[in-house]
Amino acid sequence: MIRVTPYWENLKVLQENREAPRASFIPYQDQATAATGKRGRSPYFQTLNGSWKFQYNASVKDTADGFYAVDTDVSGWDDLIVPSCWQTNGYDQLQYTNINYPVPCDPPFVPGENPAGLYVRDFQLRADWDGKEQYLVFEGVNACFYLWVNGAYVGYSQGSRIPAEFLVTSQLRPGRNRIAVMVLKWCDGTYLEDQDLWRYSGIYRDVYLLAREKAHIRDIFNRQELASDYSRAVLRSEVQTTGKLEVKAELRDKSGRSVASGSAVIDGQGVIELAVDAPELWNAENPYLYQLELQAGDEALRFRTGFREIRIQDGVFQVNGQPVKLKGVNRHDSHPTLGQTIPLNHMIKDLNLMKLHNVNTVRTSHYPNDPRFLELCDQYGFYVVDEADLECHGMSQAEVAEGTIHRLTDNAEWQPSFLDRMERMVERDKNHTCIVMWSLGNEAGYGENHKAMARWTRERDASRPVHYEGAAPINKGDTDTDCLDVESRMYATYGYMEEYGKDNTKTKPLFQCEYSHAMGNGPGDLMDYWNVIYKYPNLMGGCVWEWCDHGVKTETPDGRSYFAYGGDFGDQPNDGNFCIDGLVSPDRKPHTGLLELKKAIAPVLIEADDVAVGKLAVTNRYDFIDLSALAFSWRLEQEGQTVAQGALEGLDALGPQQTQAVAIPLDPSLFSPGGRRYLTVTVRTRQDTPWAEAGHEVTFEQFELPVGQAEATPAPAVLASAGFQLQAAENGHLLELTGFDFKYVFDLYDGTFVQLSKHGVNLLHGPVGFNIWRAPTDNDRNIRHAWQEDGFHRAGMKVYQAKWTTLDSGAVEIAVSYSLGGYSRSPILHGEAQWRVEGNGAIVLNTQVKVRENVPFLPRFGLQLIMPPGNEEVEYFGYGPHESYIDKRHSAKRGKYLFTVDEMFEDYIMPQENGSRYATEWAIVSSELGMGLRFDAPQAFSFNASHFTPQDLTEAAHSYELVRRKETIVQLDYKLSGIGSNSCGPELLESYRLSEKEFGFELRIQPIFKEDE
Repeated sequence: MIRVTPYWENLKVLQENREAPRASFIPYQDQATAATGKRGRSPYFQTLNGSWKFQYNASVKDTADGFYAVDTDVSGWDDLIVPSCWQTNGYDQLQYTNINYPVPCDPPFVPGENPAGLYVRDFQLRADWDGKEQYLVFEGVNACFYLWVNGAYVGYSQGSRIPAEFLVTSQLRPGRNRIAVMVLKWCDGTYLEDQDLWRYSGIYRDVYLLAREKAHIRDIFNRQELASDYSRAVLRSEVQTTGKLEVKAELRDKSGRSVASGSAVIDGQGVIELAVDAPELWNAENPYLYQLELQAGDEALRFRTGFREIRIQDGVFQVNGQPVKLKGVNRHDSHPTLGQTIPLNHMIKDLNLMKLHNVNTVRTSHYPNDPRFLELCDQYGFYVVDEADLECHGMSQAEVAEGTIHRLTDNAEWQPSFLDRMERMVERDKNHTCIVMWSLGNEAGYGENHKAMARWTRERDASRPVHYEGAAPINKGDTDTDCLDVESRMYATYGYMEEYGKDNTKTKPLFQCEYSHAMGNGPGDLMDYWNVIYKYPNLMGGCVWEWCDHGVKTETPDGRSYFAYGGDFGDQPNDGNFCIDGLVSPDRKPHTGLLELKKAIAPVLIEADDVAVGKLAVTNRYDFIDLSALAFSWRLEQEGQTVAQGALEGLDALGPQQTQAVAIPLDPSLFSPGGRRYLTVTVRTRQDTPWAEAGHEVTFEQFELPVGQAEATPAPAVLASAGFQLQAAENGHLLELTGFDFKYVFDLYDGTFVQLSKHGVNLLHGPVGFNIWRAPTDNDRNIRHAWQEDGFHRAGMKVYQAKWTTLDSGAVEIAVSYSLGGYSRSPILHGEAQWRVEGNGAIVLNTQVKVRENVPFLPRFGLQLIMPPGNEEVEYFGYGPHESYIDKRHSAKRGKYLFTVDEMFEDYIMPQENGSRYATEWAIVSSELGMGLRFDAPQAFSFNASHFTPQDLTEAAHSYELVRRKETIVQLDYKLSGIGSNSCGPELLESYRLSEKEFGFELRIQPIFKEDE
């Protein structure tokens, strides 16, 4: 017996009876209805979304023969909502894998145990559709499917994220009908769909029927031609019909006024040209859309279209002749409970959040998104890099041999599969103004098949550049990249970008399609990237990886909700929490990394000219609009208290990329002597927009004023009672220090304080200790191995000697010689510490440290204190209101803040270092009654207060595993190494590392009762 190769493993069969791809649109009965954009109001549209009968089979071989017959009893089957992913409904295996294929790498073959989902839907066909052509449209089915209507076989299709349309007129009948679909989890297309995501299956996008006249507009391509000075535009609509048809066209502006009209009798192929003088141009800042109305017989079609030109001139990416920076993010279709089935309002929420944070570009990683998403991008104003559903990253893991990533693109048998994915995407999306580049896919090697995709795309649509990062030299593929219009890179270093920017011989702009990996507490290098991008015209920007965490909302057995990641469902292979790498959480709560991005790509730059006299320079970084939509205000503060404020006028007319000098009235008499003084300029929206209310903060800038004494506020004067001397006495290995209103105990054996109290109130829970460990961030995932190899995570203090003396001033000084290290390794560092206890109760620490030469940079160095329960109030002067680090602080403002300990915490799905405040001047941790400890240092320090120790955070794999301590853990760090983006990006910059081999740290600790001082 000769085995017949099934379609799902046959490279020669990508479809059967599927209609040729076309532009996405819905016919209506009139223009008024078409203008609503509500397709359900069209008499020619019938949704098949809803409850279907469903049967899951672990293997296609288990499916019952003839299940698709009209008389098959499916009443006992399950009910499943379509669209949906079957894994989110309890069927099959939830699985997250990044690079590795979920099947043995044996293209084009997939496992014989290929899961199959059987779908059946009975429905009534509208009576008024008799005599019309009837089409069945599936907008997304993963991974391939067979279709039957009323028991008759209709066809087959694969390609998970692109529509499949079938002519079903001959199979449908008046009244009751049955559709049956068999969806397979895997097919040969699985080798081209190895994206970094949860592997979902099923009919996950909309399904509907369309009724069309016998002669109707089958497809349309709305091309644009603009005069060199943009004074005139021509909309050239290339219309394809199924028969002879008179087509009338009218173009209306935003107000509904007709600006051009025309008509033509078209039989198969034809063109209608509409000319517009002085057109309003579309761009992301002013997304002006015209309405193209087409009338053909009884059908009305409506297209939103914007006039814009994409061009690369002298290596610079331009929109409408203006150099533009793409300030983007990579976005997956991802929902925490629905998987890849994305509701319209969820898309809108994403775009609103992007607008709120100054994002202007979306890369549809790594496949065409839901077509409604592109409609929204047209309207909201986003530049879109539309990416083909093509990634075969797993080829690089299948064999330990160089070049395996290119195996499929170098194979001519796979070329039809490659081309099919590009052609169907371009045809579907070609009329969307927002699309500024076509992408040939992602991480799929580079060879002849990709070049064929690029050639076809250029021939079909020469108006947009073609992008593909897989052709970068690092991938060692085909070196002929003439078919590509931009140089695309992933995670290129700042140094590489600087070199590229300086190179005047480069004829293509550089696009970082992925950069600044936003995993967990990160990224920490956004401003570094954008300082370089702004500097050079041929650096066109990039897209942060990525927009959202892909956590799956689930519950523990005892009902605690959390976001799961790879491996949480027993899935193999899996890539753990590598899917938790977004700027927002799965439920779209912004991480602090998104605030950093917002600041780095802000459309207004405010710089100091002569800040001492209030002179500033304001630059409009918009590309097309002035600043009339924004309001500027200023505020003067001293030690966190506002002393003056006002509005900054005269900037409304400042044009794109222009700079204007402004002056803030600075009156020295407003300030009292000493103390930190800051000028903050804030930029807000003047009016409501679709994504923000009036008053939304677009950006800000803050300047320290060099007026008066630029020093931290001195600690409050806490005086001992006249005549009372500090008493010191040894009690075994404990040194007891007694003052007028305080008592301290220092353990001479362990070299640290073990008790601090004031007025009998205990302020310490356990011994004070030096600490170098932090719970590794996701961006520490590489360096943490070196840290752990040297025992950083288990470093304890060894005391060599501790001795004390009473100074002439009456203060007591304790000298401690110590080291920090872990078992099996040499000490990481040695230190000498002097603890001085003064008569007023102040404790001054001065430690000198020498770090072993052959250890990696330290995560941190500082002091850790544990304060008793009840110390919940945190007040400090430093960066806020959210967490900040040496390389992740630009979105924070200097000032005085008051929080609870819980409010200091940033809840990352994978617990890690969080909540630190960089460059703190002073901090107080106390009870609500103000009884606590104050911390000061001559130099600003990093500060954190938490209910979790670094060890707690290190050991927990999910936030629900954290057990909140009642005590408050205080970290006071000389320095804390930066965040970076090394989970996928470059190594942390040297300037952000605690790599000093010798340093000193001074800190002052003062028990206080705030209300009395």
